[in-house]
Amino acid sequence: MINPYKKNAKLVLSNGIVFPGFFFGASGTAIGEIVFNTGMTGYQEVITDPSYYGQILTFTYPEIGNTGINFEDSESNINVKGIIVRNFSSNSSNWRSKKNFNEWLVEKNIIGLYGIDTRALVKILRSNGSMNGVLTSEDRTLESCLKIINETPKMEGLNLSKVVSIKQQYLWQNHTETDFDVRKIYSEKPNTLKVVAIDFGIKKSILNRFVSHGCEILVLPAQSSLNDVLSNKPDGIFFSNGPGDPSSVTEGIDLARSLIEYGEIPMFGICLGHQIFGLALGGSTYKLPFGHRGLNHPCGKNSQIEITSQNHGFAIDPNSLSKDIVKITHYNLNDNTVAGLEVNNKPIFSVQYHPEAGPGPHDSDYLFKKFVSLMLERC
Repeated sequence: MINPYKKNAKLVLSNGIVFPGFFFGASGTAIGEIVFNTGMTGYQEVITDPSYYGQILTFTYPEIGNTGINFEDSESNINVKGIIVRNFSSNSSNWRSKKNFNEWLVEKNIIGLYGIDTRALVKILRSNGSMNGVLTSEDRTLESCLKIINETPKMEGLNLSKVVSIKQQYLWQNHTETDFDVRKIYSEKPNTLKVVAIDFGIKKSILNRFVSHGCEILVLPAQSSLNDVLSNKPDGIFFSNGPGDPSSVTEGIDLARSLIEYGEIPMFGICLGHQIFGLALGGSTYKLPFGHRGLNHPCGKNSQIEITSQNHGFAIDPNSLSKDIVKITHYNLNDNTVAGLEVNNKPIFSVQYHPEAGPGPHDSDYLFKKFVSLMLERC
């Protein structure tokens, strides 16, 4: 159902193309990188994924908001700057819904644009690559919008993890409330495994899955030192997802390099954490034209395929990795980008996708069990 109170708004792209429409949610002006997500469900999780920080998100699914907002599915207190949809629903119809979608967007100060041809917008992004844009409900001229865009830095070179990361460490002990909760598998284990997680923009569901696999998580800030990590005597170390350009996260790369050289503690990285591992191992990263953001990306190698959830705009250059040091374990089967790696002869691995996400299939949840197994072997 489209909001009957239509108030003009528009999207201006850096190439000068304008998409006039109507706004919902918060009013005002948002500037950010325009990206798109192809998922058909899970808009609350997507909007609150810290990896989208600094971006304005286009949903390719034509109607968003019909299931409202609940109190369980938000991944963090970090939000996208704005959202773009074909239609949005002002009515909520779901047994878990506790809040109207539009009211929630106002509370979160997220600007929404609807009534535009999102297919045409996505075709532009696929042809020309993700680009900065202005989403505004204010009476701004094209020239003023382009001036704002020209004064805004591009995503390359931005270390956004230091913005979204926590300032003080905390302990996480909640678990996933699902029918694939596996805590019983580890019920005979005498002690809970202690994992130190480096927060570059971590998702709540990742923490929950660790606890469901028998772990206790101590979350540390992105700029933690080697001593900060080792002084907690972890059984395992996790490098989280997060926003921005991985090559700019110099403290995280240095920390990963030191821990990899130390090499005695199992390590696991997801998304940005995966890219940081690649850089710490001597590799390089590059920006993808329009990124991978959706719920059905096939990944694998040697006829073993997983259907995965992804959200990233950068990738590791496979030619920059030394085969003597690292093994590529997974490729994205849509474009053959690196989707997983292992360090040779060390209990260290990472994936570009999100194994904690269950958009339907739970193909990748075994990676948590793999990490737990590596820790148990050394306890």
